[in-house]
Amino acid sequence: MGKGKLSLWEATAIAVGIIIGASIFSLIGVGAEIAGRDLPLAFIISSLAAILVAYSYAKLGSRIISNAGPIEFVVRGLGDNIVTGMLAFMLWFTYVASIALFAKTFAGYFLALIGAPLSRINIAVVEVVIVAIFTALNFRGSKTVGRAESIIVGIKLAILGFFVLAGIWGINPSWISPAFDHKHLMGAVYAATIFFLSYTGFGLVTNASEDIEDPERNVPRAIYLSLLITTIVYVSVAIVAIGSLPLTELVRAKEYALAEAARPVLGRAGFVLVGIGALFSTSSAINATLYGGANIAYALAREGELPEVFERKSWFGAPEGLYATAIIGLLLAFLLNLDGVAAVCSATFIIIYIAVILSHYRLRSLTRGNPVVILLSLVVVIAILILLLYHQYLTNPRSFYTIITSYAGATLVEYFYRRKTGRTIRLRIAAKRDGFY
Repeated sequence: MGKGKLSLWEATAIAVGIIIGASIFSLIGVGAEIAGRDLPLAFIISSLAAILVAYSYAKLGSRIISNAGPIEFVVRGLGDNIVTGMLAFMLWFTYVASIALFAKTFAGYFLALIGAPLSRINIAVVEVVIVAIFTALNFRGSKTVGRAESIIVGIKLAILGFFVLAGIWGINPSWISPAFDHKHLMGAVYAATIFFLSYTGFGLVTNASEDIEDPERNVPRAIYLSLLITTIVYVSVAIVAIGSLPLTELVRAKEYALAEAARPVLGRAGFVLVGIGALFSTSSAINATLYGGANIAYALAREGELPEVFERKSWFGAPEGLYATAIIGLLLAFLLNLDGVAAVCSATFIIIYIAVILSHYRLRSLTRGNPVVILLSLVVVIAILILLLYHQYLTNPRSFYTIITSYAGATLVEYFYRRKTGRTIRLRIAAKRDGFY
């Protein structure tokens, strides 16, 4: 049990921190509009889909210990090629972009709570301060990150738990009874494809596997525990939300639906409580994402995917990937319209899932994975990707074309980068010694 290693709860807290980012506060209203009173059912369906994907991450993560996480899995299963390199870069970029998204969300909630105007300068100042705080925290190492995440996630879960316990007594049972007719079931399934993205983050555990105590046992446990905890939270909050307000009112207030659902029991204090919960949620997400992004940057540099300058152990005593991840994340927050960036992030997570599942199928003899479960998860995730792209094409063509051009651009960059440098993604020697190759 190495000193400074993450415990099982700390590893789980890191995953929970990024899964329950700001999504629970923004998705309830949108989900109510799509799924109606079947909203809790939609969260359960999306959780089952996430568990199918988690099966491959848990099996591979228990055998392949690398902070490169899914990229290490993909290189082992599908080999080193332009597509693998492109996915490696896009995964790191997704973590960087997620920092921008979380920082902007934090700034919005914080300024609203203190009654300050949402000016560009105010938003920028808050973004810089919150990212700087958690960059400094990450500077102190994985154990400090894990302890901080445990505390922040504990507070966040306590706030959401209080919301559930306070609101459950005022639930109208007729508002939460599910409907199983074709229209409502299709709404639940469609909402589930959207909510599936709210469970992304459990894979971050594999990007910390080198820093976790007894990773062969605790990586799978942390993955499944994080999904269990978040499923309970999502379903409980959904039940209280739709049971506390008429559906029309919940949909009308979809931008702040959770705060509105807290009003019948807690009044104005409910808005403040939800706002504070959102601040803790986005804080823990920033902390976890910085940690994961820095780990990926260093692991990929070590294994040959990023430029050689990134292979230096540290700048001023901290991993260079930490600085790069934080600074580029802030630049994205300052300079870009993040709607298209968010769409690229969503697509990247799903495409990485597909690549990991394909890799697991090829490595199933090493993990003793069940081929039926692996293939079922592959079918489910491909269907979700198709629905996501189709939805983007119909509702937001600009985001759809941003996804396509981002992947085309990343593939071209990877092609010319490899031709110029001749670098490849290397397998870790420790994994070879452990009998994988």
